[in-house]
Amino acid sequence: MEVKLIPQVDVDIAVILTDAQRQILWVNSDFTRITGYSLHEAEGKKPGSLLQGKNTDPRDVKLISECLTAKIPCRHEILNYRKNGEPYLCKLVIQPIFNTHEEVCNYLAFEVDGDQVTAEALEIPLREMEEKYSSSSLKGVEEIRLFLKLKEYLEEERPFLDPNMSLKHTADHLHTNTKYLSQVVNRLSHHNFQYFINTFRVNEAKKQLICGKYGHLTLYGIALQCGFKNKSTFYKVFKEVAHLTPRQFIMLHRNRYN
Repeated sequence: MEVKLIPQVDVDIAVILTDAQRQILWVNSDFTRITGYSLHEAEGKKPGSLLQGKNTDPRDVKLISECLTAKIPCRHEILNYRKNGEPYLCKLVIQPIFNTHEEVCNYLAFEVDGDQVTAEALEIPLREMEEKYSSSSLKGVEEIRLFLKLKEYLEEERPFLDPNMSLKHTADHLHTNTKYLSQVVNRLSHHNFQYFINTFRVNEAKKQLICGKYGHLTLYGIALQCGFKNKSTFYKVFKEVAHLTPRQFIMLHRNRYN
């Protein structure tokens, strides 16, 4: 697929990774900026069901579906809708990703907001993204897979509850090295490893702060249960992630349900 690269064009390029059944596994931050949907909101859904709306042309949907069914790359335009209901012209490229048995294991889509592309940039600068996530080297896709493997480990085994959780121990568990794991986390979450782990601790703390089961504990007591080592770090990271102090979060929740 020949896509010319126009230099010095600043445009958000959404990246979407799905499984073979076309359910979303991961999206990048540009996807959120374009559509309004976070990774949490998009995960597990099919791009079409999430983004298509009443005026999306069924012929466009059919053409894209036929390409995916045929397991061939697709480049097309389609009318999508943002989370706020606003329609926009989506210009997209979809690449099937094959495993060693020549079976499709993932689909990788690159999308831009066509309404934001100027006449001088009709040829969208997608080549850099396609090369980064090339199906020949699978380097970019392997990064995403490691990141998803890390998320699954954190969500299912909850190692972040241990205040001594380390990059080295996590890398060993995931059968990789610390440099590569740190690089992947930084690139895909836009935070360093420690901050990324602390976001899981904050989310756990939010659950415990509004759960009557832990009402006998102080805020610091809950922080310790969630893997924080000291009070100041807990308050600092909680406010950065939740945009509220722990007490403000509790009061907001009480006011909402009273």
